[in-house]
Amino acid sequence: MNEQRIMNILLGPHITEKAAIVGESSNQYVFQVASNATKPEVKQAVEKLFEVEVDAVRVVNVKGKTKRTGSRVGHRKNWRKAYVRVKTGQTIDFAGGE
Repeated sequence: MNEQRIMNILLGPHITEKAAIVGESSNQYVFQVASNATKPEVKQAVEKLFEVEVDAVRVVNVKGKTKRTGSRVGHRKNWRKAYVRVKTGQTIDFAGGE
């Protein structure tokens, strides 16, 4: 797979309360990914960038919300997120500290 493509798969971590709960209970991390990313691509990208072994990947399409501003109706973008489970005993440090 193209290395340029692998670097563009992960858009960033998705940090929410739900993501924190999932991370603590089952050793999973949540990422925003490109809208056309596949499970194998996400797995390769996480393994390459964070140097961990990925156990499983689940991908979810999130629909954008409809929002109103006065009399106008708008729509937020649809996006995609991935739940990545790493092998037992391994962690991902987003801060980059030791």
